[in-house]
Amino acid sequence: MEAFAEISELKKQIDDFRLGPIDLTIEPGTINALVGNNGSGKSTLIKLMMDLATPDSGHIKIFRTRTDTSDETWKTKVAYLPQTPIGYNPYTGKDLKAITAPMYPDWDDEVFAEIAGKFHLPLDKKYGKLSQGMQQKLSLALTIPRNAPILILDEPTSFMDIPSKELLMDILTRWMDQGERTIIMASHQAADIMKLTDYLFVLQDGRMNGVFEKDTLVSSYKQYWLSTPLPNTTVPGEITRENQHIISNQPEQTEAFFRENHLPVTNRAALDLEEIIGLLLRQP
Repeated sequence: MEAFAEISELKKQIDDFRLGPIDLTIEPGTINALVGNNGSGKSTLIKLMMDLATPDSGHIKIFRTRTDTSDETWKTKVAYLPQTPIGYNPYTGKDLKAITAPMYPDWDDEVFAEIAGKFHLPLDKKYGKLSQGMQQKLSLALTIPRNAPILILDEPTSFMDIPSKELLMDILTRWMDQGERTIIMASHQAADIMKLTDYLFVLQDGRMNGVFEKDTLVSSYKQYWLSTPLPNTTVPGEITRENQHIISNQPEQTEAFFRENHLPVTNRAALDLEEIIGLLLRQP
């Protein structure tokens, strides 16, 4: 199956910050989370993907078209929601819908009406007068109905309450079911990631720390409590330890070591995704 997007040897220097080299492939039918600490390069990478910034080297292809050429047909196949949309403040929701809809040939009025209704959007109120959470909801209502096969969302839920986040996750799940589509979502909120994501792209200080299939990643981390002190030697799979507690990303090897060395385990437990992401982002 042909990739929706391909990123090759991408590099960008901004003052003292260096992004890359980044190599990524975005497959159709997947939901992909771009995760990392503030300043790790998530928004910079998305801007490069949208041709809103120029890479120092490397290139990006969307549907086999390089984004750094005069051919901009790829832009009709991408719906992008930045963290802070520019120019929305003076306009009402109705105004913004009237401006946005004609720009997208596959715009879906029914989807817009459904999202606006579920989020109880005051469409007669100016964007700049809305709360930050309501601004995010309106921005999503103006982005998802474009029905582009690639949906890029930069921190789409940072100001939303929990019920609104859950509602959005349901909306995005149904949207994915409508055809061959993909979502790329920059987020630092693990609850959002856990519910939807197929793959995690972990950025750390401008470097790609790894690409992980979510379910495989979650199943590969376990923590153990022992009734005796841990040995001074490194345990296979050991990530971190404290007293008689240890976290491993190779549980089979870890448990084999415990058995071979007659180390009694009093308890074992999985880690949640937020804990695992935290460990990944603390790795040197």
